[in-house]
Amino acid sequence: MPAPGTMVVFVDANVWHSRTLRDWVGTLYTLPETPPFEVRWTEDVMAEVLYSLRRKHPDWDGGRITRIRDLLQSTFEVGRVESFPMDERYQGKDPLDAHVHAAAVACGAGILLTCNVSDFVWDEATAPYDVLNPDAFLTLMDDSAPELIRAATLSMNQYWFSKTGSANLPARLKKAGCPEFAERVRRHTQGQEHALLKTTD
Repeated sequence: MPAPGTMVVFVDANVWHSRTLRDWVGTLYTLPETPPFEVRWTEDVMAEVLYSLRRKHPDWDGGRITRIRDLLQSTFEVGRVESFPMDERYQGKDPLDAHVHAAAVACGAGILLTCNVSDFVWDEATAPYDVLNPDAFLTLMDDSAPELIRAATLSMNQYWFSKTGSANLPARLKKAGCPEFAERVRRHTQGQEHALLKTTD
């Protein structure tokens, strides 16, 4: 369970769409005994995630989609926002994103994590939350908890090495739109070679 006072992050569907971003948010949440942030989501967001994944991967069997949903729900079970009145103050470009804003406000999110930052434009004096893209959010996490990022990097490198024989986390992050954080992870990976060699023994 996240500790009281940790930052509340509402995660938009376009973030969950990426396997790389799902892995990083999930690992940073579950790896430490006390998560450094609280994750919030809604059934509307989950529906968007499943819809976008199905459109991108029409060949996937139903079980694969179900496993992604079940894993997200079980990992962030306490984070579901069930009730959120629509907020007339919403000034975003896309009216279909009004439910994202409303839920973020209702749950008291300090951060709205989205790949479409420009869709949520606020005057700094009245903004109800900070809008960050994944690269900015993950870089912020490295600034505030570098030891956690280092541990997560090792954990994910070990996972991919054991599964496929290679990891290349920076390349995966760049593809997911996180070039600055990819460079941070590249530096964290340096010095972990010995541990990674043990994984492949």
